[in-house]
Amino acid sequence: MSANTEQRKLAAIMFTDMVGYAALSQRDDKLALELLEEHRQLLREIFPRFNGTEIKTIGDAFLIEFNSALEAAQCAIEIQRTLAKRNHDVTAARHIELKIGIHIGDVVHRGGDVYGDGVNIASRIEQLAGPGGICVSMDVERQIRNALEARFEKLMPTELKNISVPMDLFRIVLPWEKEAQAPLKPSAISPSKSSARAWTTGVVVVLVLLMIGVGWWWSERPRRTPASTSSRITSLAVLPFKNYSPDASQEYFADGMTDLLTTELSGVGALMVKSHQSALKFKGSTKSTPEIAQELHADAIIEGSVLRESNHVTVNVQLIEATTDRHLWARKFEGDVSNIFKMRNEVVEAIAREIRVTISPEQSSRLSNARTANPAALQEYLLGRQSWNRQSEKGFDDALNHFNRAKEIDSNFALAWAGLADTYWGAADANIAPTEARLKAKAAAQQALELDDSLAEAHSALGAVNYVSEYQWADSEKEFQRAIQLKPNYAVAHWQYGWLLVFVGRAEEALKEMQRAVELDPLSPVMTTDLNVPHQMRAWKSSGVGAKREYDKAIAQCREALELDPSFYLPHFVLGTIELRAAETDSNAIEEFRVAQAMETQPIIIAYLG
Repeated sequence: MSANTEQRKLAAIMFTDMVGYAALSQRDDKLALELLEEHRQLLREIFPRFNGTEIKTIGDAFLIEFNSALEAAQCAIEIQRTLAKRNHDVTAARHIELKIGIHIGDVVHRGGDVYGDGVNIASRIEQLAGPGGICVSMDVERQIRNALEARFEKLMPTELKNISVPMDLFRIVLPWEKEAQAPLKPSAISPSKSSARAWTTGVVVVLVLLMIGVGWWWSERPRRTPASTSSRITSLAVLPFKNYSPDASQEYFADGMTDLLTTELSGVGALMVKSHQSALKFKGSTKSTPEIAQELHADAIIEGSVLRESNHVTVNVQLIEATTDRHLWARKFEGDVSNIFKMRNEVVEAIAREIRVTISPEQSSRLSNARTANPAALQEYLLGRQSWNRQSEKGFDDALNHFNRAKEIDSNFALAWAGLADTYWGAADANIAPTEARLKAKAAAQQALELDDSLAEAHSALGAVNYVSEYQWADSEKEFQRAIQLKPNYAVAHWQYGWLLVFVGRAEEALKEMQRAVELDPLSPVMTTDLNVPHQMRAWKSSGVGAKREYDKAIAQCREALELDPSFYLPHFVLGTIELRAAETDSNAIEEFRVAQAMETQPIIIAYLG
């Protein structure tokens, strides 16, 4: 293309700018030039990985062109992630901080340079990003919101210098930020039109700065915003943490941290903590926080990320108000992988303090006495939990291998034994060598409790084995009650206890426990289906209108379960059995049995079909 040729195209433009470079140059020009050169080398290694084309540098700024808004945003995040990691390892005097702005629009290539509104707007947006931040236009946000795993905070409508129309702008919330700082919220950034307006603007700016310095900043910054300023938080869910480790295979570690945190938060009786199984369904989801919270029936959401480099672990945790998507609190936790349980406990205590709930003396004692973990055993345990969460025959098989390896590495690792108990019980419940599996589940649960009597999962597994295999009703009830005392939010314990109460004919208590299980694990089709049983028990004890009302409730539970998982066979089978008991004809029952049989072959369904 000749120097006089113009080429017009739609492109994503990114502007970067070093924070404080001019001031540093006046104080220490040698250091300023050194950091400038280092920053250029770092960024020039990153641009090509996202198909970015360097148009030019302007002092300490870069102008970069991309073919797509997504690549531009991904590049910006990688830049800020790289600099955040670098800054962590150097003194504050050597920090390199950038502001980044991104816009997509028409640009004109002429004479080796780029012109147009796309360039002008990107340069104005960058000024609002804040140190270490990324600011994007609404056009960019619209294109990347469903493709980028990130949260966006909307800034106030803003007038940009020499841009006539106010623009909606967004800040990309970076999960590793020490504090998710409030975005800059200028009501206007515009040129003065008269000396009088310039004077007025100057006064306003001074007043705003004073407000920031004295009080506004203190009340607005998310980390200091007490939860009490919003409606009281009584329920929350921990969404799957994102893996920001350089090694993608550390995904299991991020999942494991989520599981460990959810499990310990379940011991806070003043909170209703949604189950890990329900929250896990939103891994990789593009739904908004309010949408997810509504499905989980949660007042607040915990989000986070995990960065593991060798044995050093950094966990960023954020508390978000469900209805408003407002960031209430954020904090970073760091430590050695061997102290992962101590770090997890610090997170639990910090969350409890922030939302002002009380931790029981027993749990407080447990939190303050966290054991160290053998890194190799911990890795096998977390891999085992990841496999167990698949809830399939292959998943159980893989989980057994990992849990067995964990206990071989550290025979005193109680969680590994508890994992074995859970897995053997799950296999038995899925009719995989049930008799042998239940015996092994009991032995593993007993061993876990010998090592650590505070494991609710082991108490629950032992309670289940006691009533299913050995009909030890009283012993079983004690185990379930102990499990629930230790972890009031452990959905499986409430669910299994409900089944024990069904076995012994205590329908009202069974209904209460199973309802609690569904509240804690609202997206479980199994628990939702099983809630039909206490209603059927009540129907059997009633007649006429009362019986019909209970059967209708049982049917409603099955229909709700099918909304959660239309391919699940069990609700259809249960609907068939209800039709046989409550209806005058068998035709509807037979149809339900046939649908169930088409979904999954089970001997009991074949028996009902004759």
